[in-house]
Formats: sequence, structure tokens, C-alpha cells
Amino acid sequence: MKKIFYLFLISISLTTACKKDNGGSGGTLPSPPTADLPSGAKDGVAFINGGKSAIITLIAPKKTSVSVIGEFNNWQTNLNPMQLSKDGKTWFVQIDGLNPDTEYAYQFEIDNKLRVADPYCEKVLDPDNDKYIGTSTYPNLKAYPTGKTSGIVSVMQANQPVYTWKNTNFTRPAKNNLVIYELLVRDFTADHNYASTLTKLDYLKNMGINAIELMPVNEFEGNLSWGYNPSFYFAPDKYYGTKTALQNFIDECHGKGIAVILDMVLNHSFGQSPMVQMYFSNGAPTADSPWFNTVAKHPYNVGFDFNHESQETKYFSKNVMKFWMQQYKIDGFRFDLSKGFTQHQSSDDAGFAAYDASRVAIWKDYHNFIKSVDDNNFYTILEHFADTKEETELTNDGMMVWNNLNYNMNEATMGYLGKSDFSWGFYTNHGFAKPEGAVSYIESHDEERLNFKNITYGNASGNYVIKNNLPTSLKREELAAAFFFAIPGPKMVWQFGELGYDISIDQNGRTGEKPIKWEYFQDPNRKALYDVYSKMISLKENNAIFNTTDFNSNLSGAVKYIKLNSADNNVIVVGNFDVVPQKALVDFGSSGSWIDAFGNAINLNTNIYDVTLAPGEYHVYSKTALK
Repeated sequence: MKKIFYLFLISISLTTACKKDNGGSGGTLPSPPTADLPSGAKDGVAFINGGKSAIITLIAPKKTSVSVIGEFNNWQTNLNPMQLSKDGKTWFVQIDGLNPDTEYAYQFEIDNKLRVADPYCEKVLDPDNDKYIGTSTYPNLKAYPTGKTSGIVSVMQANQPVYTWKNTNFTRPAKNNLVIYELLVRDFTADHNYASTLTKLDYLKNMGINAIELMPVNEFEGNLSWGYNPSFYFAPDKYYGTKTALQNFIDECHGKGIAVILDMVLNHSFGQSPMVQMYFSNGAPTADSPWFNTVAKHPYNVGFDFNHESQETKYFSKNVMKFWMQQYKIDGFRFDLSKGFTQHQSSDDAGFAAYDASRVAIWKDYHNFIKSVDDNNFYTILEHFADTKEETELTNDGMMVWNNLNYNMNEATMGYLGKSDFSWGFYTNHGFAKPEGAVSYIESHDEERLNFKNITYGNASGNYVIKNNLPTSLKREELAAAFFFAIPGPKMVWQFGELGYDISIDQNGRTGEKPIKWEYFQDPNRKALYDVYSKMISLKENNAIFNTTDFNSNLSGAVKYIKLNSADNNVIVVGNFDVVPQKALVDFGSSGSWIDAFGNAINLNTNIYDVTLAPGEYHVYSKTALK
């Protein structure tokens, strides 16, 4: 995610939601609190008396008054004033006479001037964006209370629809063997919902995918978003479907042996967030905000920067994590901009990436909390890109970090050799102790698509042309896939990368909607690339040698190779990344017969593989047959 593409969203949301100065204490502080929180109260709404009553709470220190307004009191102010508890920060009130089967819209009115939704609610109504959500995606969506209030409203209901889980004994894939498919629901199917995405699970399963990483699905600003502009952390965004539809999606994935990882954004929040609005003045969070810095601490922040040294932020973040782990049975988090969980001010890349002991402590604390909730091979993946010492310390603790190979691998696929060494894919080059520390990828939501650059900028020599040549550019993608999946450790594929998606990331604006190209699968050349992905993933998942710690490689020149060694087999991947024929002189370590996973067996009279490879030619040889 990049700063420039979200700045306008901050302005829009704060213009509509924060028209008045909402910062500070709003006047004289209330009398010292004397009441204990009622038994059964929790953050947000706790239903009691069979759902006929609700205890509603809000953390809002230093406010003068807080009331609950909603459909249960006809939006009348001061009918249900909240009381401040002895902790001096938590307001509460009990609402009686509710129908457990009814959805009630409600808000908080703070200091008689600001209306906000409940930060802990599991559903919101949006007066501007809900009208664009179709009934096939969200049936019977409650109408917004037009004329009664303004801004985002919360929804509560005692007897919510309850999803019955079918697959309760799912075994998560080993971290080493993860092949993650990063997926943006909006741009994956035309109906942009969980139900339509479910129809494509067999496509992913047949490819060998064993984990799906959903880009952010909790409520974000607008509908047409990547999701990195979050506002409500407990509510699934309705543009993709209902709560039970998301639970069913995860359940069905588990039924097919596919883990589900959620992209979670806790570096920042945006102006639609009630937590931002409650302490906001002059375009920034105020100094008394329990959660946010007044000025972002690092140069890549978007929205408003969480202070993860604040106990209130830690408390909130842990509640978010626990909620999704327990209510949705997810298998992991990918934490966006995890390097931003710092209170050390930096203004450039070097300062931001430098070792930060406080940041390490924050992440170890969060990771320990996650393990306390679920220690059954739960995945904690960080978008970190920090100092090697810091990343090593985090991976030694059991976390995983993103590992970007896009630039160097794309140089290789375009046929330019000077910067085509993608050996950064090997965990040992990071100093990590285990292969699972680095989740490598050659494409992600943030990177330009390899095949777009192949077709736009690809090299050529004589009749061998990559630029504007779809069959050849796709063959270059096959070559890259053979090497990519041969490197030990977890892998991530960006959606449609397996079909050579060649629409630029910047078409219709970087975060704008992109064409959905399922017809690609009918193109024989693109289907051939899918088949190579499927074959290489199958080899990786079914042959332990692809997770060996005994390997060596040479990825610097035109002819590149990777050697994987084990007690009972040897695998050698070799290919020519040049645009002209090149002689390969590779020591295979032994003579005799070698089986090619993508062609005919060869017989070597000596240890040396002495062959001239055509441009783009590749082989995956093994001493004994692979499964």
C-alpha cells in the first residue's frame, strides 16, 4: 500500500464525519466516578436477560458526557445517559425492553456535539455506500435510519444468525509447505462476494494452493477499496457479504484443505473510525487520544498512526486479534505495515528500517498473545522489511516475514541479466535459522505484474522476442516458476499470476478496480503456465527434498541453477534466462540417469551437465522419480 492513494480518503471521511472540532475534553470533566461496571459487561454490547436488555460500554476518557441514542429511544438525546465507571475511562448504560430478534441501529453522542458508531460493533450502516450493495451479496440489509441521525451507525442484535461449523478438525499446513494465494475479493469474481469466490475453490485446489490470504475484509471506507483504509475492526465489510457468508467461506476452505489468512491493518486507521473522531482537532488526533499519535512516527504511514506503546492500543489490538481467531476460526494474520509499530520518529527509509528494540518487544508481546489464544501452528506473517537483525529476532520467535523477489525476478523474466539475481529468496541469505521464516513472492498486491513488464519492456535477440509476444512472455513466466517454487520455504502467489495477468497495477488508478480475466484459463498458453505452477506446487508439497536445508545455487548469470540435496535424492533446476542460447556447464554431482519432471530423462557420462540451452529453456531434474 502506498501513501498517495489514500490521502484523499482521509480528507473525504473527516469532512463528512468530523464537521466540528471533536477534540479535547469538551468542557468541565464529570464528577469522580463511583460506579462499578455491571456484571456481564464487556467492550461494546453485552446482552442479558435473554437478550431483552443490553449493557453498552464505550472507552472514552476525559469526556464530559456520553449518551446512547438509537431506535430503542427514537434517537432522543439524554434519554439514556451513560455513567462513568471507577476506572475513569469506561462509560456504560443498560438498555431494557429490547426484542432479541430485532436489529437496532444506535450511536453514541459525546459531549452533546459528536455522534459516532460503536468501535466494537459487528455491523454498521453507511448512508452513502450501502445503496451500492446488491441483495445477492447482502440479502435483507437493514435500511439506514434516514432523517433520524447522520454518519455511520452501529447495529446490535441479541439473536444474530449463528453459523454452524462443519469442518472442526482442520489441520493447518506446515509453514514450510505453505503456498499462499493472495486474493482481493473485489477483483476476483464479477459478483465480488464470498459466495462467488467459493465457486473458484476447486480451481485453486487443483493448482495446489493450500492457503488463501484475503486482503482486508473488515469495514473500510467506501466499497471499492483494497481495504487498507480501515475504520471498524470487528465488522466484516458488507460489500463482500454477510458475517455468516464469510464464516461459511472459511469453513468451505477448510473442507478442501485450504487455510485462511486475514490481512490485518493495525498500523493505522482512517477518519471514519470513531476512535479517530473522538479525539480529533485541526486535522489530526489530539494529544489526549488513548490510541493515536498526533503525528505519524514513520514516513510510510497513511491515515492516522496507532501508538502501539499505548496500553489502550495494545488492549484494543489484542481484542481484535482474539475476535477474528475465535469468531471466524482463521488460521493466520498477515499484518500490514508491521514495521510501523514503532514510536521512534523517522523521516527516511534508513531510519525506519533500523533495528528498533521497542518494536521487537511490541511484536513479541503480540505474538505471545496470539499463541495464548491459538498455539496450533497459527501463522503470524509480518510485512516488515526491516533490519536483518530485527527480522532474524522475530523469525526466531516463530513469526514469518514477507520476502519480496519482484524486481530481480522480473529482470530475469524480461531477459535483462545485470540485476537478475534473485538469491534473496533463500532464507539463509537473511540469516534466518529456518526456511519458514521468509514468505517469498514474485508478485503481490503492491508490485507491478511480471507479465505486464515482460510484454511492455521485454528484451529481444533476432527471432527471440519477449516484448509484445504473449507466448514467449508466458514461457518466461514458466521458467521463473520452476525456480521460484524450488527455493525452500513458504511461497505466496498474487491472484491470476498463475495465468500471466498482464494488466498494469496502475490501470484505473493503483487501487482501482481491475479487469477480471477468467477467460485467460481458456488460452492454451496461459493454461500451460497454470499447469507449470500446479506441477511445481505439487512437487514442493509432496517431496520433502524441496524443504531441504542442504542446497546451493548460482543465480547470478544467464544460466542459473538450484541444487537440492538429501540422503535419498538430488534435484537440480537449471534454466537459461538469456535471450540467446547459452552453454550450461553444471556439476550435477553424479553421472547416470536423471529424470526430467518436464521432459525426457537424460544420461550423463560424467558429473558435468554440458548442454546448450535455448533462451527460456528450463529443466527440473531428479536422481530418482518425484511424486
